[in-house]
Amino acid sequence: MIDVHCHLNFHAFEKDFDEVIKRAFNAGVEKIINVGTSIESSLKTVELSQKYENLYAIVGIHPHHADLPAGRQVNPQMRWEEELFKLAKHPKVVAIGEIGLDYFSYKSNGIVDPNLQKKVFETQIQIAHELNLPLQIHNRQAGEDVVEILKKNKHLLINSPGMFHCFSSTRKVLSQILEMGFYIGFDGNLTYKGIAKGETVSLKELCGLTPLERIVTETDAPFLTPEPHRGSRNEPSYVIIVGEEIAKIKAIPFEKLKEITTQNTEILFKL
Repeated sequence: MIDVHCHLNFHAFEKDFDEVIKRAFNAGVEKIINVGTSIESSLKTVELSQKYENLYAIVGIHPHHADLPAGRQVNPQMRWEEELFKLAKHPKVVAIGEIGLDYFSYKSNGIVDPNLQKKVFETQIQIAHELNLPLQIHNRQAGEDVVEILKKNKHLLINSPGMFHCFSSTRKVLSQILEMGFYIGFDGNLTYKGIAKGETVSLKELCGLTPLERIVTETDAPFLTPEPHRGSRNEPSYVIIVGEEIAKIKAIPFEKLKEITTQNTEILFKL
C-alpha cells in the first residue's frame, strides 16, 4: 500500500515521527507521501523526506492560508511564489499540493475570501506547469469552482494532471474531473456511516462510481482516523484499512486492490 497524503510534519507527530514511520513500513506500507500546507510546513516536509528513502514530499499553499501566504514564509526576502518554486525543485518533491478551494466554515478557520483562494490556486497551477509536476487538490464544497478553474487552465495541466485529495463532491463533479484525467483519493472517512455535513452523496457511492484505475489511497493523518480507531490519532499504517474498505466496496480481493492502487500512484507521481 501507499499513503499518498499525510501530515507527518504536523505537531501531532513531533514526539514519535520515527516510530510512526517504522510502524507503517512494518505493517506493509511501501511508500508515504507527506504534504505541506504552507511554505513553513512544506519546508519541513522536504526536510523530513530526506530521512527515509521511501518518504516523499508534496509542497504547496492550502486554501486556508491563501490570505496570508507571505506571513508563513521562511525567507522574507523572497516572494512566496519564489520560495515555493525553489522548494518544489527538490528531487523528493513529487507534486504541488495541497492546493485548491475550500468553502466550508470550520470552527478554527472561517472561509478565506474565495477570490484570494482562486488567485493562489491558479498561481500554483502555473508553478506546477513550469516544473512539470502533478497537482494534489483540496476541494471542500467548492467543486464547481475548482472544475471551472481547471478547465480555464487546461493548457497548463500535464498528461497525468494530478489527483483530488480526500474526495467528496457530486456525481457531476466526479464525472468531470475523471474526464480531465484526474485520480481520486479516498481516506479513513470512507469507513464512516452516513453522509458528511454539507454533502449530498455518500463517499461509498462515489468510490463505487470511480474506476479502479483512477483510485489512490491515503490517510490525511493525523486526521480522519478510520473505524475502528476513530477518535484517536490517525497514522499512515491505517492506509491499509482504507484499502480494505475500498476492496470491500469494489467486491475485489484486497491484494488486487493493493496492486492496482500502488501502480496508479507510481504512474501519477513517477515513483
